[in-house]
Amino acid sequence: MATPARTPRLRAWMLEGLTDRPGQHAQTGTAHEGRPWWRVMCLTGLDYFSTLGYQPGIAALAAGLLSPLATIVLVLLTLFGALPVYRRVAEESPHGEGSIAMLERLLSFWKGKLFVLTLLGFAATDFLITITLSAADATAHLVENPHLTSALHGHEVPITLLMIALLGAVFLKGFSEAIGVAMVLVATYLGLNVVVVAVGLWQVATEPHVVADWTQALTAEHGNPFMMIAIALVVFPKLALGLSGFETGVAVMPHVHGDPDDTGARPAGRIRGTKKLLTTAAVIMSVFLICSSFVTTLLIPADEFKAGGEANGRALAYLAHEHLGSAFGTVYDVSTILILWFAGSSAMAGLLNLMPRYLPRYGMAPHWARALRPMVIVFTLVAFLVTWLFDADVDAQGGAYATGVLVLITSAAVAVTIAAKRAGERGWTIGFGIISAVFVYTTAVNVVERPDGVKIGACFIAGIMALSLLSRLARVFELRVTHVELDDMAQRFVRDTANRTIRFIANEPDRRDKAEYRDKVEQIREDNDIPPGDDVLFVEVTVLDPSEFESGLKVRGEVLHDRYRVLTLESSTVPNALAALLLHVRDDTGQRPHVYFEWTEGNPMANFLRFFLFGQGEVAPVTREVIRAAEPDRARRPHVHAG
Repeated sequence: MATPARTPRLRAWMLEGLTDRPGQHAQTGTAHEGRPWWRVMCLTGLDYFSTLGYQPGIAALAAGLLSPLATIVLVLLTLFGALPVYRRVAEESPHGEGSIAMLERLLSFWKGKLFVLTLLGFAATDFLITITLSAADATAHLVENPHLTSALHGHEVPITLLMIALLGAVFLKGFSEAIGVAMVLVATYLGLNVVVVAVGLWQVATEPHVVADWTQALTAEHGNPFMMIAIALVVFPKLALGLSGFETGVAVMPHVHGDPDDTGARPAGRIRGTKKLLTTAAVIMSVFLICSSFVTTLLIPADEFKAGGEANGRALAYLAHEHLGSAFGTVYDVSTILILWFAGSSAMAGLLNLMPRYLPRYGMAPHWARALRPMVIVFTLVAFLVTWLFDADVDAQGGAYATGVLVLITSAAVAVTIAAKRAGERGWTIGFGIISAVFVYTTAVNVVERPDGVKIGACFIAGIMALSLLSRLARVFELRVTHVELDDMAQRFVRDTANRTIRFIANEPDRRDKAEYRDKVEQIREDNDIPPGDDVLFVEVTVLDPSEFESGLKVRGEVLHDRYRVLTLESSTVPNALAALLLHVRDDTGQRPHVYFEWTEGNPMANFLRFFLFGQGEVAPVTREVIRAAEPDRARRPHVHAG
């Protein structure tokens, strides 16, 4: 007896917060609710700043002795490329949707949906690899600690899986205190990094031969300074992990405190705070990137950066142990492990912000995808799979991570370029166009150098598209109309017929001349034995965007040729619009209306595909099936006739 009682409670807990209203998850609360921008910066900083745990080591592997110069190029691109782009994204998309929402507005129909699904695939690559890469690097710091390496070495995969499971558990319980935890972790981690970098710079300053040895090796390897700069411009795309924080910076916008007079359409205070957030984070990270790359390249032997070396994936931790002792090094390791583990929270927040905004609205995810906890479980399981496939290897995941980051930044640069052009801002259009070209180059170089990244992204895209289309196919007979509104004339038509039998004739509008309606009435009356004196109303549906899954329905009444009363509707599918109208009329009048169709000519399978893709096709049987799915009580269903 106890088991059945537990199941509803578990289901209610899992689906807590589930909404039937599309888009409701996108805006919660009023526009001025939230926290100060500098506190929210710590939330996005979990992802951005935590890359210091592995970025210097990856940069050294990618650029070698040129790592500091390549890092300077990356910083210039950060401050004068990515930062202006995302400040504009914050203006254009202030509810956290990011550049994907901007580009979605440019395209319609199926090509727009497929384009968005492609970008979501790269976003999933970025955010999911953030979770797995950060957890894997946290494991590396744990395993490589001198006090633990003998006990934990060889157990990297289960340790990483445990960290991901704990992160998922945090989200299953709730995430209201995340920003407070993020503040403590970021402040502690950055403070420890200030100490490590300062000590490293002091070592370089007090041992002049270090700089001399580095410059001599650079000259011997690359020749003159112009060649060094040229090579740095070529290799800097390999350092793209240092750009990782901008997409999450926009994703957490809804948490930023706005002004009391902010509106949902234009939250000026939130936008201003987010710009401060992005700028401050970029400046802080730029300083750390340059300093950390400089000291690690000069003070750590090159072999230690390679796989199996003590600095592999943990260059600053290596310096902490080497120059500040085992005790400080262990404290640094603990801080790094915690921020890397919790860095996945900003990525998880990004996933939970993006996916439920699009997939359920497109009909390309189950209804429960609007709830938080089921999605957390799905993303956690996918992260398990990625960790297992990559064997919790930091270096192996770097390519996929960089590809996801760069594709999203490139899409953002293109989106703001188009937005500036449409706004007539010639200077910004040229500037953003140049930035877009640079990011296109950076992305292309990264893909050529590390094709595994785009392969992994393609796997995510293929998975999302396949599951999305299967989900839409499974939900094809759902009632997809969110609300029905009748204008005054349409309401009058329904009221006039409510005291008799309500009869609708479904008509596909053609010439809309008098002969069309006269012939249609005669045919329907003859096929269905409708008495000559009974009133009929024509219903005509115009399909706008058949790729849309959910939409409202506005019904307009008109009298044509001084005789024929016609209800006109605009929707994404004909059967769903008709079913929604019939159910609304039933609820409004208390009568079960009748609707009359002609059978659709042609192959039933071809007609079904027409309905699935273009909203038209097997209208009569699909309308009946939508009604059957929406109304389980057969005695209350509107009547559907086909002749």
